[in-house]
Amino acid sequence: TALFNFQSLLLVILLSICTATYVHQIFPAVLDRNKDGFTGIFWKCARIGERLSPYISLCCVLMAVSCLSVRCVY
Repeated sequence: TALFNFQSLLLVILLSICTATYVHQIFPAVLDRNKDGFTGIFWKCARIGERLSPYISLCCVLMAVSCLSVRCVY
């Protein structure tokens, strides 16, 4: 259902980038051997998180503020 709501889609993308970067930092061999195919998406997310970490962290903070102030308080 995150595909139909733009804010939820951005949240899923940010969380996958952050999670893949964390997993790659702890277990680098797991993502490095799976560079191709469907699991290559997580390797690419880890690369994005490593290279653009200041921007990703800023986006995470903005998303948190947005969720707390707008609609994530169901």
